[in-house]
Amino acid sequence: MQELNPFSVLEKYRIKTLPYRIIKNKIELKKAGKELGYPLALKIISRRFTHKKDIGGIRLGIGNEKRLLTSYEDMLEDIGKKNIDAFLVQKMARKGIELIIGGKKDAQFGHMIILGMGGTYVEIFKDFSARICPIIEEDVGEMVNELRSHPILQGARGEKPISMKKLTSLMLKICKLLQKEQIEELDLNPVIINHKGYDIVDMRYRR
Repeated sequence: MQELNPFSVLEKYRIKTLPYRIIKNKIELKKAGKELGYPLALKIISRRFTHKKDIGGIRLGIGNEKRLLTSYEDMLEDIGKKNIDAFLVQKMARKGIELIIGGKKDAQFGHMIILGMGGTYVEIFKDFSARICPIIEEDVGEMVNELRSHPILQGARGEKPISMKKLTSLMLKICKLLQKEQIEELDLNPVIINHKGYDIVDMRYRR
């Protein structure tokens, strides 16, 4: 079973996460808002639901305490308290390109890492590249080049290319995590990346 705080396994491998708090009541919610600063995202944590957005379990761009409390109360009412294990209060991510970084354990080949275009429509575009773990730096560059959408990552229409250094470091750490923690399946989606770095917005995994 996945932990209540899925980000803890990333922190174990020194993978940068957005500032966040796990909260269970209004007092903790108000404290989190003051400590993190606005704008914020508020998301449910639920073992019952995999896709939080589909059930209205995500609120983005929350600019003040009043909106934070209203969002919290609305989700409790709409989704049901019994369906929510906790809430994640998280700083809003940078602007950039949405990627998915995934992993799974194959019965024949062992752990594999997957890179692709991420976000809401990941299953529609199906633009992925995969490698068997462990990987080396050169593999990440090859995986990017194999994506149909690679011109976007390399700086199409005057945009700056993504930071390959930051992406490579993240991919190498994820491979290590997959193998050391014996993860059966993992999704980081979306990972928002630009020329300066990345923000991991959401993740789920299964041992």
